[in-house]
Amino acid sequence: MKFMDFFKRKSTSNIAKERLKLVLVSDRATTSPEIMEKMKNDIIEVLSKYVEIDQDGLDIKITQVEAEGDDAAAGKTVPALYANIPIKSMKH
Repeated sequence: MKFMDFFKRKSTSNIAKERLKLVLVSDRATTSPEIMEKMKNDIIEVLSKYVEIDQDGLDIKITQVEAEGDDAAAGKTVPALYANIPIKSMKH
């Protein structure tokens, strides 16, 4: 994340939308919105070392998927992290 990104203004509706997404995702994953926000920030921080990220298009969520192997036969589901992270450019 670039230093100046911290000073960009986001519209109130975008901020509310982001918070609602975090609440919904954390509810599905049975984790708190704070933990989801920390996880998202950690992912962004690590990837930003290597690529420039389009944060407006960023979508990170935890959902339930069918288990594989022995658990699949029992019809179990497990949490899965899905991340759609648009890359503006690669850093060299």
